[in-house]
Amino acid sequence: MDEVAFWILIQSAHDASGGDMNKKCEAVKASIAKLTKNDALEFFRIFQELRQRAFSWPLWGADDTFDDFRTSLISRGRLAYEKAMADPDSLADDDIDEETWFFEGFQYAVRQSVEAVAGPSIPNVPHPLKPTGTQWLEDEVYKLFPKLAKLFA
Repeated sequence: MDEVAFWILIQSAHDASGGDMNKKCEAVKASIAKLTKNDALEFFRIFQELRQRAFSWPLWGADDTFDDFRTSLISRGRLAYEKAMADPDSLADDDIDEETWFFEGFQYAVRQSVEAVAGPSIPNVPHPLKPTGTQWLEDEVYKLFPKLAKLFA
């Protein structure tokens, strides 16, 4: 399992879901269930690494239910993830559906299905102590992300 294969699996689950996060969870579980133990563990490592990479001040400024948001962002596929990482304000270009964007269950679907394949002792990637990027003040968020601000004004 490499990052390309990871994103193919994620994109397939995203495409099959029709935007329904419960269907997406079931699709990712079914795909992970078919992996070898080593590939499942590597899938989980990549998933956690991407969550950590998305732990950035600019992306956090785009959303404050941040942990659920980061995993939902990964669930949308590589292009959506990389676009948001490069320009968090670009999130305003997508339909904002709170249930989908702040869905809590995707990270659990990944963990549970990896544990089913690889066993319960899967390693965790240490969470960074601080987000990457330039820290913002809450009253600056609307200036930093004008397209998002316009959606929520």
